[in-house]
Amino acid sequence: MNREDFPMLKNDIVYLDNGATTLKPYCVIEKTTEYYEKYSANAHRGDYDISYKVDMEYENTRDLVRKFINAKHKEEIIFTSGATDSLNKIIFGFFGKYLEEGDEVIISISEHASNVLPWFKLANELGIVIKYVPLDDNLYVTIDNLKKVITNKTKVISLAHITNVIGDVRPIKEICKLAHSIDAFVVVDASQSAPHMKIDVQDLDCDFLAFSAHKMLGPTGVGVLYGKKELLENLEPTTYGGGMNESFDSPDEIYLKELPARLEAGTPNIAGVIAFGEALKYLENIGMDNILAHEQKLRKYLIDKLIKIPHIDIINLESDSGIVAFNVDGIFSQDVAYYLNKYNFCVRAGSHCAKILKKGVGVTNTCRVSIYLYNTESEMDNLVELLKDKEKILKEML
Repeated sequence: MNREDFPMLKNDIVYLDNGATTLKPYCVIEKTTEYYEKYSANAHRGDYDISYKVDMEYENTRDLVRKFINAKHKEEIIFTSGATDSLNKIIFGFFGKYLEEGDEVIISISEHASNVLPWFKLANELGIVIKYVPLDDNLYVTIDNLKKVITNKTKVISLAHITNVIGDVRPIKEICKLAHSIDAFVVVDASQSAPHMKIDVQDLDCDFLAFSAHKMLGPTGVGVLYGKKELLENLEPTTYGGGMNESFDSPDEIYLKELPARLEAGTPNIAGVIAFGEALKYLENIGMDNILAHEQKLRKYLIDKLIKIPHIDIINLESDSGIVAFNVDGIFSQDVAYYLNKYNFCVRAGSHCAKILKKGVGVTNTCRVSIYLYNTESEMDNLVELLKDKEKILKEML
């Protein structure tokens, strides 16, 4: 799908590490260059033509993001350096002053480090209690299992929409309804869902949501923090400096700007934000439903072939996303990745920043194939061909 738009694919590679980052189409690359060549001024700082141009382009991307996730207000879109930064701002800037000792936060063992470590830090600092929703036999989060761990002390449920190893799609809308029935908040890590499926934050009714541009054809160093406006008004900035204040004359006289500027201190990744707008338009033009359908079809195609290979152990046999985690019996996952690299196949190997997941799957490391819109059936065929001969893998590792 649209492979001609991606210059990296001319390098004779098969790129299957889209869960880590995605390739960039020409339009994103050209928009980045356009900023540096034609109007490379700061944002929201100058009173001259090219500065106005920057402001217009920058704020246009904010509106594109608002429409992309169907946020109610443009001010609910905060630009950050990535999903990690967004989650840290949410957790420390809002919940750091809201939660008290003994309050419970529910996560799962399949969460990415960015949705685990900040909560661990708050647990150490505030004495909050981290609880884990049990995973079912498919390693999924279900409403029934969530009900088993919710108590009257539960204040936050913080989960990925789609996990980066198992690839399960969580029932976020139902989770939000359940959480709000006990006055708990829901934080959604949408890093693996925003690039692949339609997201409607008003329909989901989530309180906060975070994702990164680079996982959805955009530049690195750009992220989105969404929050309901009334909640963002109470989110304490974690960074102070230029661009976010109205005035400051003394420690007792600090006046901050309104949203979103209040939460965007300093000079941002201007070129990245502007180019991200092109990525969003590109994805919308293809259609998020079409992207998801393409990925699900390719995943089934791959699974149907891998399942016939006796030495392949598929960790997440059932999944509605484009993620396939597997191991080759008796061979370290990194060695499999190195072997595939000899044939220009790019796959991920390791713990995938989900280091506590080993408690559920029983293995520490896996190989991960993560599919995106530009992958093809012929690439899946070639991958299977390389994996079906275990002796060849062992021989070429030596």
